[in-house]
Amino acid sequence: MISLKNRILSPSHGDLLWRWLLTIIAMITGIIVVVITVFLFSEASTVLQEVGWGAFFLDPSWHPQEQFFNLIPMLLGTLSVTVGAVFLAIPLGVASAIFTQYYAPRGVAYVYRQLIELLAGIPSVVYGFWGLVVLVPLINRFQAPGTSLLAGMVILTLMILPTVALTAEASFEEVPWEYRQGAIALGLSKWAMIWGVILPVAKSGVMTGFILATGRALGETMAVLMVCGNVVQVPDSFFAPVRTLTANIALEMAYATGNHRSALFVSGLWLMGAIALMVLIAEIMRDQNVKL
Repeated sequence: MISLKNRILSPSHGDLLWRWLLTIIAMITGIIVVVITVFLFSEASTVLQEVGWGAFFLDPSWHPQEQFFNLIPMLLGTLSVTVGAVFLAIPLGVASAIFTQYYAPRGVAYVYRQLIELLAGIPSVVYGFWGLVVLVPLINRFQAPGTSLLAGMVILTLMILPTVALTAEASFEEVPWEYRQGAIALGLSKWAMIWGVILPVAKSGVMTGFILATGRALGETMAVLMVCGNVVQVPDSFFAPVRTLTANIALEMAYATGNHRSALFVSGLWLMGAIALMVLIAEIMRDQNVKL
């Protein structure tokens, strides 16, 4: 009996194999992240040693050929496009998930979910092409030139909306059924149940969707490159052309040399730091949610 019990509790050779395999994969993933970070620092070190970090904030403009490396306009352009897109996508995505989960008939919910998943799979260049052909001329009717901060915000909203909607819906599905039964027993309306019970319980998953959507918006290149106008300036309105850090790297990397090339890697470091900050925020929020 004892030997049989030990045999049942002891890990099989298959379990040990999978554990070691997954451990190796996790180590490889971590090593790749470290290698990429070290590579970015190594390539950026040339210009950092010559001009320092201050040049990227205090120089009069971004003209690398003249040794001016001010990244503030592109940092603000990236921040403006990302924040605007997330501000639009979060309520739309959560509302979409609520509709699919609690209000739509089964057949309608299934079709709608498939459309959202299809939207998530469309390549970014297709979004950019649609924006350039349809959205930019539409904006141009109200305010020239059409390629603008607003166009970038709308395109990014469409791109990150599926991430928010699908993540929120998955979070709603994980809410224990007993919570819903308790709300119904108390006589709460459907909306009162959603607002007072479902959303507070599912807030961790909704915030995860927010983090993922923000990360994708920060890293998007092709679509914003095609519709934002790529003018290095601090945007003073929604209709002003802007250039993001990712678009700047894509536009200039092919011909950049010397300090110019190294400065583009500094842009990559800023993007890497922004993503790392988002991951840190997600971990802090998850820990707080576990404590609660």
